[in-house]
Amino acid sequence: MSKEISTIAKNIKKYRAKLGVSQDKLSKLASITLHTITKIESGATSNPTIDTVKKIADALGVSIDDLMK
Repeated sequence: MSKEISTIAKNIKKYRAKLGVSQDKLSKLASITLHTITKIESGATSNPTIDTVKKIADALGVSIDDLMK
């Protein structure tokens, strides 16, 4: 099973870096666990729930669409 990094994971990393926010800080802003953020960004969770993606998008100040394209 390959761990290909999803577009969502790449975009979360990109927007997080743009804001200068750590994974830990993002997890607090999005009210989700650090473990969830690290699993998504590492590719271990390739298909996060829409609720999780929405929380992350809101915390980053972007739309869900921005994270998916």
